Amino acid sequence: EVLASGFAWSEGPVWVQAGGWQPEACLLFSDIPRNRINRWRPGHGIDVFMEPSGYTGVAEYGTEPGCNGLTLDREGRLLLCEHGDRRVSRLAPDGGKLTLADRWEGKRLNSPNDLTFHSNGDLYFTDPPYGLPKGMDDPGRELPACGVYRMTPQGEVSLLTSEITRPNGIAFSPDQRRLYVASSDPERAIWMVYDVTEEGGIANGRVFFDATAFVREGRKGLPDGLKVDLAGNLFATGPGGVLVFAPDGTHLGTIETGVPTANCAWGGDGS
Repeated sequence: EVLASGFAWSEGPVWVQAGGWQPEACLLFSDIPRNRINRWRPGHGIDVFMEPSGYTGVAEYGTEPGCNGLTLDREGRLLLCEHGDRRVSRLAPDGGKLTLADRWEGKRLNSPNDLTFHSNGDLYFTDPPYGLPKGMDDPGRELPACGVYRMTPQGEVSLLTSEITRPNGIAFSPDQRRLYVASSDPERAIWMVYDVTEEGGIANGRVFFDATAFVREGRKGLPDGLKVDLAGNLFATGPGGVLVFAPDGTHLGTIETGVPTANCAWGGDGS
């Protein structure tokens, strides 16, 4: 079922239950090139929730200035990965934003892409170059590589790995013992999986699934946003649509969309 169309590049879907700052249940999602968050509500359709969403400057800023990944914290507050302003921020229910992370060791992040929470409150996020006007060749880029980061509730940011060339979607297994990270590199279109250590770090990185052959076959899309269901199955957007994997990496099938597909999320009824 097509709920709405006409977006430049839709990303970062998150379902928000009714209550608090959002009186009606809704789906929020980013339109990155248009620097906008859209809202879909059953019975109401689409409207604009926030604009600008990821770049607040006055000059032109590349083709992907808006926010990307969205998620909610334990208190139901909305967090955003902002491309143009190069930060992870949190929306205050009474207005305004708070910058949570925009630097590592004093250097500006590239363009935070997607994020997920551990149950202990630690935030994990990816930082590829897609929001920079000239990507990896942008003169404003300050970090030598693309990273996967962890931020504690106290605001301490640490680099977990810089071995993934284009880190993108990120999610935990249901028991939080494993961390999945997509790499949207067309030359090595893979999903990585890591063991999560007791200290919150990651170890024993290995390829969960390699879809590079699918890219070479001409299937549209690259490893991008992903979610994990209660049984531990991975629903991962990538070449061909939404690929579904068992916890052991077996490719169970693909929801074929026919177009490059950026992300997925669960609705209030589990759909």
